[in-house]
Amino acid sequence: MAVWDGDGPIWCAEGPHVRLSGIAAREMDGTCRPGHPCPPADPKSSRDHLAGLVGTPTGKLPTPDKARERAAELRRLVDTGVDPFEADEAAHKGRERERVATLERAFDIVADKWLKSYKLDRHGKPRRQSSVNIATTVARHLKAQFGSRRIDELGRADIIAALDAIAPGKVAMRSSVFSYGRILWKWAFARELVDAIPFAALSAPAKPASRDVILSDAELAIVWRASRKVEYPFGPAFRLLLLTGQRRSKVFGMKWEELDKKAATWTVPADRAKNNQAHVVPLTDMAIVELTAMLAQPGQKAPTEWPKRGLVFTTNNKTAASGISKAKLRLDAAAQEIAGKGGASVPAWRLHDLRRTFATGLQKLGVRMEVTEAVLNHISGSKAGIVGIYQRHDWADEKRAALNLWAVHVAELIAPKAVEAHTG
Repeated sequence: MAVWDGDGPIWCAEGPHVRLSGIAAREMDGTCRPGHPCPPADPKSSRDHLAGLVGTPTGKLPTPDKARERAAELRRLVDTGVDPFEADEAAHKGRERERVATLERAFDIVADKWLKSYKLDRHGKPRRQSSVNIATTVARHLKAQFGSRRIDELGRADIIAALDAIAPGKVAMRSSVFSYGRILWKWAFARELVDAIPFAALSAPAKPASRDVILSDAELAIVWRASRKVEYPFGPAFRLLLLTGQRRSKVFGMKWEELDKKAATWTVPADRAKNNQAHVVPLTDMAIVELTAMLAQPGQKAPTEWPKRGLVFTTNNKTAASGISKAKLRLDAAAQEIAGKGGASVPAWRLHDLRRTFATGLQKLGVRMEVTEAVLNHISGSKAGIVGIYQRHDWADEKRAALNLWAVHVAELIAPKAVEAHTG
C-alpha cells in the first residue's frame, strides 16, 4: 500500500481506494487544502511516526508485502497474549543494550581507558615515564590491529596475528606487546569487559638480550667530565645519579625540602620511594658541593643556605625537568668527543647503568652486600623474607661510610692525572 497524505486515499493493490474519514493532515509541503482542517502537526513528523508504528526505518513506509508480514506478526503477538507495544519496547531496549555494550567494549575505547588508568600504580603513585611510554606504544600498535572491534570477541588467533604483524627483528617490541597486552586484558577482565584472557594459552615471545652495561673506571671518568659540558638541570643531575646511585626518577624529582644540609642527608619520602618506605641517603661532600654550586648566579658566589622548598632540577619551577633523553644524547656526544681525543670510546649505555655501575663499584671497594642494598633501597636478597621482618637496623653509619668511600674513588678517577692514565 502507499499513503499519499493524511486525508488522501490508501491505495490497495488488490482493491479499491479507501478514504479515511475524520482524519486531517497538512500536505507534505506544510500547506493545507482549502476547506480542510489545518492541524498544527508537522507532516514529515507525522509520516515518520506512522512509519515507526509499522516497524520501518524513519521516513520509509513499508511495501504491501512488508505491511502484511508486519500485520501477521502483530496478530501472532496478540493471539499469544503479548502487547505489541511492550514487545517493540523490549526489542528496542535490547538493541540499545547491545549498542552500549558494543561501544563500551570497542577495543580502541577500552585501550584508551586502560592507558589512562595505567599511568598510576595500585597505590595511586605515578608510574615511571619509561613504562608509560612503552604502554602507549603497545596500545597504539594494538589499536591499529583491532580498531573498534569488541575486545570480548578477540581471541588467541587475533593476538597471534597482532604479534606476527611486528617485524621479526623487533624482539623487544614483540615482548612488550605480549607483556603489556596481557596487563590490558587482565584490567578488562577485572571490569567484566571480557570473560577470558587469551594470553593465558599463549607462549610468551623471547625477550631481548640483556643490554646491561657496567662502566669501567676510565669510562666513568669520561662521563663525569662530559657532564660538565651539559647545562643545568641535566649536567648536575647526571653527576648526582653517579654519586648517589639512586634511581633516575628519584634524582630528577628531588625537592629542596627533602634535603638537610646540616645533617647532610636526603630523605626520599615514602610516597616517592619504590617500596613505599622513606629512604635516607647520606650526602657526601662532593654531593653537597654539586647541589650548592647550582645556586650560584653568574659572577656571584653560591649562597651558603639552600632553598626551603621547590624542585631541585627544573626548568620552569613548576615541574621536574623533562627532555632527559635529549640531554642524554648531548652527554653521549660530549663523552665520545672527550674519549676520541685519547683514542678511546665509550660503549652505548643507559642512565640506569650508572646505578648498576655504582652497586658494582661498592662491591669492588669491599662494601657488604647488606649495606649496598640499603644504599640502593633494595628489598631483595639478604633483606627479603623472614630476615626483612626481624632485621630493623637502618645501616645509617654504614651507608654514609660506603658513599664516602665511593666519593673518594670517583674523586680519584676524575683527577687530571687519573684521567690521563686511564685514557692515554
